[in-house]
Amino acid sequence: MSETSPAPFARDVTGNSITMLDLFAGAGGLTNGFYSADKRFVTKRAVEFDAAAAASFEATFGRKVYAGPIQDWLQEEKTPQVDVVIGGPPCQGFSLLGKRDENDLRNQLWRQYAETLRKAQPKYFVVENVATFVKSPQLVDFYEATRPNGLLADYDFDWQVLNAADYGAPQARKRAILIGYRRDMDKPEFPVPTHARKHVTVRQAFDGIPHRADRRELGEARTETATRIMPGPFKTTELHLDREYQTISLKRFAAIPPGGNRMDLPEDLKANCWVGHTSGSGDVMGRLHWDKPSVTIRTEFFKPEKGRYLHPEANRAITHLEAARLQGFYDEHRWVGSKTAIAKQIGNAVPRWLGQAIARSLLPYVG
Repeated sequence: MSETSPAPFARDVTGNSITMLDLFAGAGGLTNGFYSADKRFVTKRAVEFDAAAAASFEATFGRKVYAGPIQDWLQEEKTPQVDVVIGGPPCQGFSLLGKRDENDLRNQLWRQYAETLRKAQPKYFVVENVATFVKSPQLVDFYEATRPNGLLADYDFDWQVLNAADYGAPQARKRAILIGYRRDMDKPEFPVPTHARKHVTVRQAFDGIPHRADRRELGEARTETATRIMPGPFKTTELHLDREYQTISLKRFAAIPPGGNRMDLPEDLKANCWVGHTSGSGDVMGRLHWDKPSVTIRTEFFKPEKGRYLHPEANRAITHLEAARLQGFYDEHRWVGSKTAIAKQIGNAVPRWLGQAIARSLLPYVG
């Protein structure tokens, strides 16, 4: 990694630290939330397969990332003892029961996550996943793993579906949250909503951001990783990036009123697949509402045809900077990778406010 500037949120382990492992860490969304909750939280080691996301984590939080598969990490390094393990393994990899291919990488990912818990022996662990996870057979499998003689027999857990907007995020994003605890520890409480009737709005999140995006391309900075050279690191404030739109797209944007979507377009501006289709998603080519939280920020937020990702007023999609603000990344957070890679990192993250609320709910038990 290049030494252009120090990691802005690097923390060292001290005598009163609450140590963490961040698995499937991405660019550090959960670490971002835990760090904002209390200065004693310190990520001791992070593991992230995606090279660009791992580089973003390192540029922001310091040299504590293993950039590669979790299987390799467990083989190559001694698993550190920590107080808390956080992360979100892919939903498909959770299943432990029934007939399945032992070589299925998704199953192995879950087994390695569980193996990390067994080795690290944390007091608590946090798993985040899509909201539909709570209706999946994988949740049953997870529970079975905590039974006597199971892979996680020393642990128990509870789960809830939490909306990040209820905890101060300017974004409606529902996530399944599992909080696990070692059986010799007290069972923790889930965080109590703080903003259920007073959601933070897009207007508040975008405060100070110019309507006009100031550039289309990333800067000239480059980072050398173990495998290749990539763009970056860039501060969040350097990501106010516009796109070059086709003329027909600009005409469509101009015709969509505040809060509107593709259904507000005149017939001559509708795509062929939209003509005569008055049902379906109302978010396609939709404008965000100034005075509501945004919709869930996904990895392709820069494509208005993918959802309600038009700026509330400007005739463009929201920028990487605006999406990062809706996810709760600080202006000093560092990003590495192409525009598409950085968008993926932003969209896959856990909103800072949700991570912060979970961290604070654990403090009475680990602090």
